[in-house]
Amino acid sequence: MILNITALPGDGVGPEVTEEAIRVLETVAQSFGHELRVTRKNVGGAALLASKDPLPTDTLQACFSSNAVLLGAVGGPSFDEFPRHLRPESGLLRLRRELGVFANLRPAVLFPALEDCSPLRPEVVRGTDMLIVRELLGGLYFGEPRYTQGDPGGRIAVDTMKYSEPEIERIARVAFDLARTRLRKLTSIDKANVLDCSRLWREVVTRIGADYSDVKLSHAYVDSAAMVLAARPADFDVILTENMFGDILSDQAGGIVGSLGMLASASTGGAVSLYEPIHGSAPDIAGQGIANPLAAILSHAMMLRYSFKLLAEAACVERAVSQVLDNGHRTRDLARPGQKSITTSDMGRLVVEAAKETAAQRVAS
Repeated sequence: MILNITALPGDGVGPEVTEEAIRVLETVAQSFGHELRVTRKNVGGAALLASKDPLPTDTLQACFSSNAVLLGAVGGPSFDEFPRHLRPESGLLRLRRELGVFANLRPAVLFPALEDCSPLRPEVVRGTDMLIVRELLGGLYFGEPRYTQGDPGGRIAVDTMKYSEPEIERIARVAFDLARTRLRKLTSIDKANVLDCSRLWREVVTRIGADYSDVKLSHAYVDSAAMVLAARPADFDVILTENMFGDILSDQAGGIVGSLGMLASASTGGAVSLYEPIHGSAPDIAGQGIANPLAAILSHAMMLRYSFKLLAEAACVERAVSQVLDNGHRTRDLARPGQKSITTSDMGRLVVEAAKETAAQRVAS
């Protein structure tokens, strides 16, 4: 198979983790007899500095011409003074909207070797394996009107949370379908005791749930869910929620399983899917060679699974990551006090070697 992808390294640590993930992807593609074609384009701050646009036309065209898009990260404090429409995050939101990727899938899995990395007790966090399904194109991040007006000292700012029934229904069906492939348990998270948007959300999800009688549906307020997520994370299987709540809760889940550097994501539902780690650009450590590339690597595994239906190849990447962690290798974000840490490139190299071994074993069998 020809794997035609567009890579958008972006800003901060984005280029570092993206290159390591592509190294792993190249290894797996070669081992399984596929041809990998990678087109690299600018996005975010890098594109803004090069072309005065955080999402240049040629970048978007390259994305639509590929089978999948790989994103590193965008943004950083050096861009805070730019107008809102030119900031790197604006380019990312436009990219999601243009691609039509309304369903963001964020697995949060505790690798057994990382039990000591969680701030929670091992007996609390053990067995955590959840999938957060986040609606990606609605809510406060896209709702209109949005503005800031008035004179300094008396300004007001307005953002609008907005959802339609069709938007809620389509993301709900994605979550229910995924729940059927797992433990058949879905928790829908909202704030229906306060927000009209959430009351509509709960009503529509309940209605759609009637079509999935084999999936156990429960509802939770977002504040209560955040508490349970910290107290009993292994209770969750599939979490369904709107854009902002999903953004916040998935970062919390990253802390629970040891590091944001372990959380991959897939944004699907459009003509071309987008794959990215959720950890952000981390400009404070950019260029130091200490960023964790595993979230980017695991994002590429999701790409193999969802965009190309290459299940064995995806499993090869995931097993390689697990093997490297089982062998005690840690980047700085995962290292405990007194534990030696390795560089970004060293972690990438170790996963490449483990992936080669895993692929060879499969071929031999």
